[in-house]
Amino acid sequence: MSETPEPGTGVDRRKLLGRTAAAGLLAVPGVGLLSGCLGSNDDDGGDQAEGEKTAANPLGVKEDAELEVVIFNGGLGTKYATDVHIPSYKKSFPKANVKFSQAEEISTVVQPRFAGGNPPDMVNNAGSKLMDMGALVAEGQAADLTDLFEAEALGGGGKVKDTLLPGTIEQGTFNGKPYVLQYAYTVFGLWYDSELFKKNNWAPAKTWADFTALLDKMKAQGITPYAYAGANAAYYQYLVILTSAAKIGGADVLKNIDNLEPNAWKSDAVKQAATAWAEIGAKYMNKANLGQKHTEVQLQQNQSKVGFYPSGSWLENEQAKETPPTFKYAVMPVPSVTGSDKLPNTAIYAAAGEMYFASAKGKNPRGGMEYLRHMLSKEGARGFTELTKVATVVKGAADGLTISPGFTSAQELTKAAGDNAFSFRWDSWYKKLDDECRAATNELMFNGGTADKFCDRMQKVADEVKNDSSIQKFKR
Repeated sequence: MSETPEPGTGVDRRKLLGRTAAAGLLAVPGVGLLSGCLGSNDDDGGDQAEGEKTAANPLGVKEDAELEVVIFNGGLGTKYATDVHIPSYKKSFPKANVKFSQAEEISTVVQPRFAGGNPPDMVNNAGSKLMDMGALVAEGQAADLTDLFEAEALGGGGKVKDTLLPGTIEQGTFNGKPYVLQYAYTVFGLWYDSELFKKNNWAPAKTWADFTALLDKMKAQGITPYAYAGANAAYYQYLVILTSAAKIGGADVLKNIDNLEPNAWKSDAVKQAATAWAEIGAKYMNKANLGQKHTEVQLQQNQSKVGFYPSGSWLENEQAKETPPTFKYAVMPVPSVTGSDKLPNTAIYAAAGEMYFASAKGKNPRGGMEYLRHMLSKEGARGFTELTKVATVVKGAADGLTISPGFTSAQELTKAAGDNAFSFRWDSWYKKLDDECRAATNELMFNGGTADKFCDRMQKVADEVKNDSSIQKFKR
């Protein structure tokens, strides 16, 4: 992505999906999270558009009310919005003008509007410079999406909530209420060129010994065995480190981190994972990648200069223009670190990601939620996948699609993982932790950091967040 979400930030993408130290809505004692006057919309919402609720209009959208939509222009592009979702909305509400814009730095463009009291109605909060979602929720800027999930799905099939993959609503829930639609079902792993592997008779590695042996073979051929971009994509790598930790110690390792449990970052599983990956950084990476952006490093992989690249399933679409026809994307799970990992090699980090939300204090919050309902129709979800090569959280929407090698590989990874798919949420809940983990990860991987220093550094900031009464806490 232009600056991807990992998703989930998280992203995502980009939670996954992507976050940044340069942008955010930090909680400061005695000061509103968005600081500054919230403007005329900071009232009871009496001037907000609202129509009559009917079977065809279950959310009560005013049929001629303008809807403003802002989409992050990254690895997923924006055609899914302009070519699929907006036309779908317009079909239902032909009298409504849909005002569309895109941004590569969401916080730079949109954050001042929330502070000024004139936010867009629906925002795709993604990219490296996304807004602090936990702060938005705490400030009352994100609309409660309960009515959306309880509404009849567009096109039938029951309530919206019944058409979604398990865990979707929970992924966007803050202290019991859903405020965010995590829409893209993103699969994370180690991406490679299957044609390069065929040419060299290489096979995806399952064990750590096989993994390092394969990296040695790549190194011998002058290929940088493993790479990520330190300038803006450190979250790709910390996601991989914590994937290894979850495999070693079980998914509760990540739940404990989410819940700010005592010494969660100092668990044996996290230390073992950090130790293993620090060795990869010391032996198999190019230090020049520290100052490069993700698109620069991804291009190097397309040019057969990089072996493995950690990322989410948006990668193939993001690199479509740069990928030569001889390059075929494939993805493998993060290899098992020990012979006694609690989760199998096939276990993966995979979850709903790419955040979308309706503005509670916008002019048309009902329209914002209705737009999300159109995204969650089978037609809307299928169109998204066809244009982005990324699956959605809508059950069965991608059935029968054979879009590309990378998409197929990611689908196979998901099937093989079965119930052994996991995720974490601390990075979207606590931006301060996300910022620190990016820096700590770069130190570990590029600057000779140690596992103990990584764990101590992260635990110190986790404790600061836990003890800071101005930061709203979340739990799962």
